Amino acid sequence: MASNSNSNGGPIRKFIDVQKALKGASYPADKASLLDTAKGNGADDEVLDALERLPEQEYGSPAEVSKGVGNE
Repeated sequence: MASNSNSNGGPIRKFIDVQKALKGASYPADKASLLDTAKGNGADDEVLDALERLPEQEYGSPAEVSKGVGNE
């Protein structure tokens, strides 16, 4: 049976953590706004690193952010 996790939680856990960190974000949002929201919500370093690696663009929804995080 395939698993979607590994020793650090795996990609699904990362998506969940990113979305939790972005609670209350207003969309569309640029990368800087997403980082500010995540920092304000107490995001951990792994989440902040994932958001830092996002392309500089405007994100129209949480799904677009997840897609960007998944493409890193």
